[in-house]
Amino acid sequence: MSQFTPHHPALLRPYSKPANPDVIRIVRGKDALVFDDQGNQYIDGMGALWYCNIGHGRPEIGDAVAKQMSTLANYHCFEPFTSEPAEQLAERIKALAPVDNARVFLTSSGSEAVDSAMKLARISHVQAGRPERTLIVSRSRGYHGVTYGGLSAQGLPLNQAGFGPLLTDIINVPADDDEAMATVFVEHGEQIAAVITEPVQGAGGVYPPTDGYLATLRRLCDKHGAFLIFDEVICGFGRLGRWFGADYFGVRPDLMTFAKGVSSGYIPMGGVVVGAKVLAGLEADPGFLLRHGHTYSGHAAASVGAMVNIDIIDNEEMIARGAAMGARLGAGLRSLADDNIASHARGVGAVWAIGLNDGVDSIDIRNKLYARGVISRALPGTMTFCPPFVTTDAQVDHIIDALADSLK
Repeated sequence: MSQFTPHHPALLRPYSKPANPDVIRIVRGKDALVFDDQGNQYIDGMGALWYCNIGHGRPEIGDAVAKQMSTLANYHCFEPFTSEPAEQLAERIKALAPVDNARVFLTSSGSEAVDSAMKLARISHVQAGRPERTLIVSRSRGYHGVTYGGLSAQGLPLNQAGFGPLLTDIINVPADDDEAMATVFVEHGEQIAAVITEPVQGAGGVYPPTDGYLATLRRLCDKHGAFLIFDEVICGFGRLGRWFGADYFGVRPDLMTFAKGVSSGYIPMGGVVVGAKVLAGLEADPGFLLRHGHTYSGHAAASVGAMVNIDIIDNEEMIARGAAMGARLGAGLRSLADDNIASHARGVGAVWAIGLNDGVDSIDIRNKLYARGVISRALPGTMTFCPPFVTTDAQVDHIIDALADSLK
């Protein structure tokens, strides 16, 4: 007797329940608004998934990408080839990044960027005659993507559960615990390849670092000969009110991953800014072949799309607009906590979260917000917000009012 199998759509969606067919089908976007196929309008309080910094519906990017595709959509950058758009994007990011004498390795996503940074850190030490340096040190609550490297390094056990053995030589320490990090260096200093951290922990719940914590990481890495990796997949390209989180906190990393805001999600793009200390190992032997890269590393059309996005951020003073929007959003969230209808607010720049009171179900609040025309992301005990920089004052106020009504 055959077992009845329910019908499900062909698309197996990410971070979703495979057996749940319920969807909201988004069909259009304009600035800070998106619209579903039922005609409902939502304020995109999450910038889609932490990435749509410039807002939706900008035709300039599509026009530029289409023009490039009609000439040459892409040709790979494996030796001996390159493409002008990839070279131009790398130069543009190098000029913006607070990493001295850097080069830029391009990928198609943040997860690829994190795995690339981890591999580059390790192979640089090997090439410099330090093959014993294999340990990667990360922090609890950290999110570093879903491929096995970043998954192994992240500090969110629920995301790791069920996927079998993860990478070895990873040490995860409590977030913001200076003593725990210092102890790891005392015990393993000669084996540490790199420390990886988000300047502000994003997908783990929006947790800014404690005062001086990132500078402490810099000092420990310098003292013991390890590299410091900033995972700027969320923080980069203006989210904290500066081009990068490294600018905001005044700490310079040796490697810096990026994605999301580099193209505002209009086209897949990511990468790693690789600093001088790492390059010294990679460039020491003229015969060394870097056996790492992706088919679409340096994709020509994606590079063009990212450059137009950066132009929009720069020319339209988007970073200042985002900082002002974020200040208004943060003030509104803090007011809800002051009124005791939420526990507390936390955030920096234009990325914020509100901690919920005990017993409040974040999924229930998320659904109530949908009904009120606002998109937020629900995490355990937390609602997060990462709106486009173009979100208006009235739209920010609606987010706050809708959240207050939902919580009440």
